[in-house]
Amino acid sequence: MTVILRFLAAALAGALLAPAVRAQSHPGGALTGPGVSVRLAEQRRALLRDVRYDLRLTVSDGDTASGRVTVHFTTRRRGAVILDFRGLSLGDARVNGAVWRDAPLAWNRHHLTVPASLVRLGRNTVALSFSTPVASAGAAIIRTRDASDSSTYLYTLLVPSDAHLLFPSFDQPDLKARLTLQLTTPAAWTALANGALVRRDRGATGVTHVFAPTQPLSTYLMAFAAGPWQRFTRTEVIAPGAAAVPTSLYVRRSRAAEAEADTLLAMNARALRWLGQYFGVPYAFDKYDALLAPAFPFGGMEHPGAVFYNEESFIYRERPTTSQLLGRQATTFHEVAHQWFGDYVTMRWFDDLWLKEGFATFMAARMQADLEPTSNAWKTFYLRNKPTAYGTDATAGTTPVWQALGNLDQAKSNYGPIVYNKAPAVLRQLEYLVGERAFQRGVQQFLRRHAYGNATWPALLQAIGGAAGRDLGEWGRQWMLRPGMPVITQQLEVRGGRITRLRLVQRAAQPALSGPGGWPLKVQVRLHYADAPAVHLPVELRGASTEVTAAIGRPAPAFVFANEGDYGYAIVLPDSASVTWMEQHIADVSDDFLRAMLWGALWDLVREGELSPERFARLAMRALPGERDEQLAGSLVGRLVTSVTRYATPSLRASLQPAVERQLLAGALDTGRSYGTRKSHLDAYIGLAQRDAALQQLRQWLASDSAAGLVLRAPTRWAMVTRLVASGSPDADSLLAAERGRDGTTEGQRLAFVAGAAAPDSATKQQYFDRWFRDGSLNEEWVTSSLRAFHEGEQQRLTRRYLVPALDTLRWIQGNRRIFFLGSWLASTLGGQSEREALAIVDGWLAGEPGLPTDLRQKVLQVRDELERAVRIRARYGDEGERGTASGPESRVTQSYQ
Repeated sequence: MTVILRFLAAALAGALLAPAVRAQSHPGGALTGPGVSVRLAEQRRALLRDVRYDLRLTVSDGDTASGRVTVHFTTRRRGAVILDFRGLSLGDARVNGAVWRDAPLAWNRHHLTVPASLVRLGRNTVALSFSTPVASAGAAIIRTRDASDSSTYLYTLLVPSDAHLLFPSFDQPDLKARLTLQLTTPAAWTALANGALVRRDRGATGVTHVFAPTQPLSTYLMAFAAGPWQRFTRTEVIAPGAAAVPTSLYVRRSRAAEAEADTLLAMNARALRWLGQYFGVPYAFDKYDALLAPAFPFGGMEHPGAVFYNEESFIYRERPTTSQLLGRQATTFHEVAHQWFGDYVTMRWFDDLWLKEGFATFMAARMQADLEPTSNAWKTFYLRNKPTAYGTDATAGTTPVWQALGNLDQAKSNYGPIVYNKAPAVLRQLEYLVGERAFQRGVQQFLRRHAYGNATWPALLQAIGGAAGRDLGEWGRQWMLRPGMPVITQQLEVRGGRITRLRLVQRAAQPALSGPGGWPLKVQVRLHYADAPAVHLPVELRGASTEVTAAIGRPAPAFVFANEGDYGYAIVLPDSASVTWMEQHIADVSDDFLRAMLWGALWDLVREGELSPERFARLAMRALPGERDEQLAGSLVGRLVTSVTRYATPSLRASLQPAVERQLLAGALDTGRSYGTRKSHLDAYIGLAQRDAALQQLRQWLASDSAAGLVLRAPTRWAMVTRLVASGSPDADSLLAAERGRDGTTEGQRLAFVAGAAAPDSATKQQYFDRWFRDGSLNEEWVTSSLRAFHEGEQQRLTRRYLVPALDTLRWIQGNRRIFFLGSWLASTLGGQSEREALAIVDGWLAGEPGLPTDLRQKVLQVRDELERAVRIRARYGDEGERGTASGPESRVTQSYQ
């Protein structure tokens, strides 16, 4: 069966890839092949300047948009000029006002070559008529239909290089251009774009929205949206003495009443003010619009003056938790920070993607810490970023922060935890190394020097290093160009109740990738005392081993932790004596942030195979009833579930399941705890439900309007239905039909699709797998959200046969899906497996694909790591050893007392 499925998947992928494969053979070489090559980008960067686009576009609720663009540019020398375009068709073409009759022959479906004979030295124009697709997925213009009122909404998605799917352009980030847009839509529609709306001209076929010219923008940042949006507006004074900035929020009509418009507008404006003060540069664009986009595949997208947010992350169908509210705020702050890092100053090429994404995440946390002092923002930063970063960076598939990129076709592979999670953590380390004031001065200098332009990471470090008075060249080479990460162990020696030696030893998580030697790293070491104040020692690590001389002679501590405050980027593995102390006293640590990091260190030991999942699970179950920090309680619940469902053997899960279910239900019912903590327990109980009693409890809750004393609404109701479908309950079909009838909204339709994917039968799985690739009307967000239900862990032997077909489609996915889809596809496909047989299939596939592009191989290896860990942990702590002497990190003694 596996061989047959592989053949079918290869045939499917081959059929869908055929146009791209044919295009690669076009006699234009690297310059006019698919995508935008770095060679083409460098050639155009040297040739062109002063680019401007006058774009006229007509859209409706149909499948095609038509338009005309006039591209203005200045050449520095004579030569052919290559435009990028991969839309549906080209029509009338003129170069410098003269008809260009050979234009169709000069277009190879990827690029349009204007011959040198038609190009002047100096100012030129190329005018082209064109058409481009409008679709639910796979197009530059995404169409969604509202199930509530049948309205149609459109919005663009051009990142990283889909602008030339929309219109002929120079689609590279360092050829910034001013855009003037005229958008014709049905008469009842409103529209927004990067520029301010100048006027609306009514005509026989609709209304033309005329927008003001923009500041210089990279093509991937150009955007518009159209449809019967409802608009909320206000005017904000963003900077003292500066002109007021019009701000607006656009929402679907059917959801306008649910949107907290005043709150969201105020949140965006607050961020604009704070960032303008921090950066020393006021908001640099004419107006600020925020759009809540339905079925949006990202958390947000930072188009200057027209930021798009994921609707479901900003409008809640049930009471939100503190974590959700902080997440919404962090997303807002992230996208607003991009108005400076990404929009005002843009990376030169997508190899420096971290320069905008890492900075936006870091600045969101910095802003949250300043504006919301009680939020403990750096604890949130740690919980949201470090586990994800470490989980990727410690794998054999990790990459440097700066990721070499030969063609924008592969730019999607650069998106992921290294850019979004490691990079901001490295920036936190840099700020701690040079000091907050020097860091801020350097960033301000960087922004002023590259205003409305492009820059690279050495330019940033040069500015910060200059402000700090230190050379950051070697620091940058180690953290930007070196793949992998350090693991730190602590070696403590005590004699007569006093410290005689404390040494911090670095090793690479992946020595074969990272090479020898440690990383330059500044950390804060904590010496913790049970009956005295803790001692905090800042230490700079410059090699593989560092002596902490300031600790010598101090009283012996209860434990040592080498990364207090989370300034350093490293996995810190506590020694056995510290683990013993934590098991007895971790709940007594009053500092929520420190307690979260200590729990993280224990979890790292589980993942390293040095602490058994049973031991961690029982420790978490003892601590959870007393844990009052909502975010930490949610994190602990998640790790408890992972310990039981992924790392535990089947027999251990069977023995632990009743107690875990009881604990989760008790936590959900405990009215003395916060709503968010109760909700995390309830969600975990639903997801874990397996035994008849738990499944019957879900049915009882569905029949009422509350669950564990909490109001029961659509998202949680759908989670219960999905769980019952996944369990193979005989009443699953009727429950699914009933919930579909109860919730006919667009979101309800999506969640019904997700629930259907969980059905444990071969025919349904095959139907979903086929539809993901063959149904052009299926929105990409629907596919992404159904992957986890399809690959339900308890069904892994049913879904294992899809491992090879799923891997065989990676090349097609990279070319046809959005930036985060590939990671979600692999994480769900391999994440649904935890057995040795699946690991063997993945390794066999990798061995049989010697020609797999490096970036795709790295992506597979990143996700394979978690599967390999699950197999290794289960093997080490099998039934015969779960309660034996090998249940902890005793074999690695790094603390000695004499």
